[in-house]
Amino acid sequence: MNSNEAQYMKLALAEAMKAQELNEVPIGAVIVIDGEVISSAYNLRETTQNAVTHAELLAIEKACEKLGTWRLEGAELYVTLEPCPMCSGAILLSRIDKVVYGAKDPKAGCAGTLMNLLDDQRFNHQCEVISGVMEEECGQLLSSFFRELRRRKKELKQKAKADLDKDTGIDRQ
Repeated sequence: MNSNEAQYMKLALAEAMKAQELNEVPIGAVIVIDGEVISSAYNLRETTQNAVTHAELLAIEKACEKLGTWRLEGAELYVTLEPCPMCSGAILLSRIDKVVYGAKDPKAGCAGTLMNLLDDQRFNHQCEVISGVMEEECGQLLSSFFRELRRRKKELKQKAKADLDKDTGIDRQ
C-alpha cells in the first residue's frame, strides 16, 4: 500500500462514517483523477429506499456530472468494501482505470472474491484492482455496524415479546 492509497482510503472511510451516522451500511467511495478528488459519496440505500444508491454509483454519478462526461478514463475509485456486481458493471461502463478497495465481500464481491468482473478480458474495458488497502479498518467498521444492528434487532424483538406478554396477561416466569 502506498501513502496515496491510504490517504484516499481514509477519505472513503470518512464517507462511510457519514453513512453510519444515518444508520446506513457504512460504505464510502472516492474518485480521484490526477491526484485530485473529483467526487465522494456514501451508501444511501435505506435513506432513499432505492437499491441502486450504493456509494460507488453515487460517486460515479457525481464525477460524471462534474466532468460533463460519462467516460472517467484516468480515474481511480477508492471504496471501503469490494464492489458488488452492479457497481462493478458501472465501474467498467464508466471506464474507471483503477479500483482500490478495503474489505473483501464474500457474499457479493466481484473484484476478485466471488469473481472478478473488473479484469474479465471478455469485456471491452478492464480495471486494475488493488485489494486490502486499510482492510482491517474497513472491515472493523462494517463488523461493528452489523454487530450493533443485530443487537438492536434482538432488543426490539425482546421488547415486542414483553409487550405482547403484558397485553395478553401471559407470565413466562
